[in-house]
Amino acid sequence: MSRIGRMPIAIPDGVEVNVGGDNIVSVKGPKGELREKISKHIKVEINGGVLQVTRDNDNKESRSAHGLSRSLIANMVTGVTAGFEKKLQINGVGYRAEKKGNTLVLSLGYSHPVEMNDPEGISTETPTPTEIIVRGISKAEVGNYAANVRGWRPPEPYKGKGIKYADEIIRRKEGKAGSKK
Repeated sequence: MSRIGRMPIAIPDGVEVNVGGDNIVSVKGPKGELREKISKHIKVEINGGVLQVTRDNDNKESRSAHGLSRSLIANMVTGVTAGFEKKLQINGVGYRAEKKGNTLVLSLGYSHPVEMNDPEGISTETPTPTEIIVRGISKAEVGNYAANVRGWRPPEPYKGKGIKYADEIIRRKEGKAGSKK
């Protein structure tokens, strides 16, 4: 039995979980609504404020989907109650970010500023010119958008310039050794 898959999910007050046809799980809460199609080998049961994810047999496909399905549903419950956020830091002389309406404008050393529109369900803010905070209710969409922002200038190992996650550790390399004469 999957250790992750067999853990129950507590449904907080104000959160509605429905399992529809074709195993579509919808979770509605104070921050919004999320839907996810779950594998046909997985059963989702709601018993008095606790959600339990079980599988119908022990074949490889249902075993592999068991823990994944439970994690996806738990992330949906967390997303509609608390939401998710990723923090990014910008390092480098002249590198900065600013928010103009619904657009994130990045100055990253290119000949032009990089403009990124916030997708639906995602919000960004720049508390300082070298910090970006990406927020949303879907963990996958927040992570994907943060990765797209980071992709414009990933951190390089020599000086550490670029956009990095706030908790990311960059392995630094030693520069080129001076020539001996």
